[in-house]
Amino acid sequence: MASLSFNPIRIRHPTGESRRPVSSSTCFSKSTKTNPFQVPPCSTESARNQPRTRRFRFLSVSSESSVSLPLEAEATDRLDDPTAEVSYLDPETDPESITDWELDFCSRPILDIRGKKIWELVVCDDSLSLQHTKYFPNNVINSITLRDAIVSICDDLGVPLPDKIRFFRSQMQTIITKACKELGIKPLPSKRCLSLQLWLEERYETVYMCHPGFQKGSKPLLALDNPFPMELPDNLYGEKWAFVQLPFSAVKEEVSSLQTKFTFGASLDLDLLGIEIDENTLVPGLAVATSRAKPLAAWMNGLEVYSIEADLAQASLILSVGISTRYVYASYKKTPVATSEAEAWEAAKKACGGLHFLAIQDGLDSDDCVGFWLLLDLPTPPRESYSSSRTPGRKRIDQLSFDDYA
Repeated sequence: MASLSFNPIRIRHPTGESRRPVSSSTCFSKSTKTNPFQVPPCSTESARNQPRTRRFRFLSVSSESSVSLPLEAEATDRLDDPTAEVSYLDPETDPESITDWELDFCSRPILDIRGKKIWELVVCDDSLSLQHTKYFPNNVINSITLRDAIVSICDDLGVPLPDKIRFFRSQMQTIITKACKELGIKPLPSKRCLSLQLWLEERYETVYMCHPGFQKGSKPLLALDNPFPMELPDNLYGEKWAFVQLPFSAVKEEVSSLQTKFTFGASLDLDLLGIEIDENTLVPGLAVATSRAKPLAAWMNGLEVYSIEADLAQASLILSVGISTRYVYASYKKTPVATSEAEAWEAAKKACGGLHFLAIQDGLDSDDCVGFWLLLDLPTPPRESYSSSRTPGRKRIDQLSFDDYA
C-alpha cells in the first residue's frame, strides 16, 4: 500500500541571513444493454493478469522557519526559534520561471503579548523553490497589507510578480482577490495548493506547537469547506463514464504529455508529496467520454479540479472543484454489485495514498486523452449526509443508472 507523507528533504532551508526574528461505461442515452460487470472488480492482481486491449484497464464497465529534516540532519540544522521568519529562493531556480504562487493569509493558533491571535502570511510555489513567511498583528489585516507584502516579497527575493496566486480559504477570498487584482495578478480559489497545505502541516508540528504563545485545543489549521453537492452544470456533462485503472508508469507518461502535447489538465509533484508507488501498481481513475471532448476538457481546465469521490451512501460520484464547490458528477443504482464496484474503486485510491485521476476522451476505447488531471485525496472534515433534489428531464451525468450501457 502506498503512503502519503510530505517529503521534508524537498524543503530548502534558508541560511541564517534570510531568517528574521519577530516578536464504468455509463451512457447518457438509451442503447443496447450489455453486462456491465464482465470485468473483475478493482483488484491489482486480477487486473495485472488481464491482457491489455485498451489504454485503460476498466475496473467495471459501469460507468518560519523551522521544518523537519532527515534524522541525520535534524540535530544540527533545526531551528530553535519558532518566531523566526522565512524568506528564501532556491539559487538554482530561475526567478522568471516562478509564475504561480500558493498563498495562505490566516490567523494561527498563537497568541501575542496582547492575548490576540497572530496572523501569518505563507507563500510558496508548487516546488517550494520559493518560500516566504511573515507574522502580522490582527489589527492590520486587510487587502492593502497583503498587497504591500506581495510586492515586498518580490523586491526582497528578486522575483517578478506572479501571474496567478492560488489560495484555499474561502473566508479570505475578498481580501486576497482585491489585493491580487490591484497588482494585476489572477486570483485562483483552489484546493490544488497541496504543497502549501502540506508545508503548513509541517509548520504546525515544528513551528506553531513550539511557539510560546501556542494555544492548545485550537480549531484545525486546515479545516476546509465541504458543502453539499450541487447539480452539474450543462456544459460539464459527458456521454459515457467508466471506472478505469492505469499502471503508475502510464500515469506518469500522461502527466509528462501535459507539456509536450499541450493537453488540458494538471499534474502534481509526486516527489514533493512523498508518494512512492511501484511502476506496475494500478492507479484508479474515472474516464469520461464524449463527442465534445475538447470543449468539455477546456471547461474543466478552468475549474481547478481537486478530487473525485464515490459517495456510497448516496450511490453517486462527487466532483470537487475550486475551494468549496462540489457537484454530483454521476449516479448509479444502489445495488450490491454496484456498491461493491464503488467500494473497490475507493479502496484502490486508498492503496495509492489517495492518488487518482480524471481523463476526458473522445471515446472510452481511445488511446489518447484530451484532458488529464492527476488528483489526490487529503483528509477532510466529516461530512453530513445530504439529500439531493433532482430535476426531471433528459438524462445527464448526475442522473445516470447502471442500466444504461452502450
